[in-house]
Amino acid sequence: MDRAGLVSNTVDAALAIEFGRKSFANRGKEHEGRLSYERGIYAALSTFRDAQSTIDPLTIILIEYTFLIQELQFCDETDTDTLSSLTQARQSFDDAFLALKAVEDVNLYQGVELCYPHNKKYRINNYPKDSFHIACIAHRTRLQNILRSPGIDPIEKALLKQRFVNLATAQSGYIEMQKEVLKLNK
Repeated sequence: MDRAGLVSNTVDAALAIEFGRKSFANRGKEHEGRLSYERGIYAALSTFRDAQSTIDPLTIILIEYTFLIQELQFCDETDTDTLSSLTQARQSFDDAFLALKAVEDVNLYQGVELCYPHNKKYRINNYPKDSFHIACIAHRTRLQNILRSPGIDPIEKALLKQRFVNLATAQSGYIEMQKEVLKLNK
C-alpha cells in the first residue's frame, strides 16, 4: 500500500479507537463502543505492520506521527502530562523529518558527520545520533512506559508493541541511509 493509503488508514483507525473509548462511558453504547475500539485497534495494527514491511524510515515515522497527532487531538485539555508528552513527541518527530531530508543530501550530511562528536555517546553504530535517532529512542521509551502500565487491554498492548518494533525498524533503515550517504562522500 502506498504512503497516502497508510496515512488514511491510520486516521480512520485512530477515529474508530477514539469513538470506541468515548462510547465505553455511555450507557447503551458500550457494545458499539467495544466493537469500534477493537476494529480501530486491529486496523491500526494492520497498518503499522504494513508500514514496517516497507522498511522505509519515512513511511514508518509518518504513520507513527499521524497516529500521534490523532492522539494529541483527542487528548483531554485537562490532561496536561499527556499533552506535554505528546507535544514533545510531535516536536521530536518534526526534527526527525528534517534529519531525513538532510540525509538525502550527500554534501549536507557530510557536514553533519563532521559536526557530531565521535564519542560513542553521540553515535549509533558509529553514525551520528542525530534528531532522527533521538526521536525514535525517546518515543520508544514513551511507548515502553505505557506498556508497563497495569490494566492495558491486551489488544492495545499488541498495538503498542508493534509501534515499538516499528521504531527500531525505522532506525535500522535510517542507519542504512546514513551509511549510504557517508560512503558516497569518501
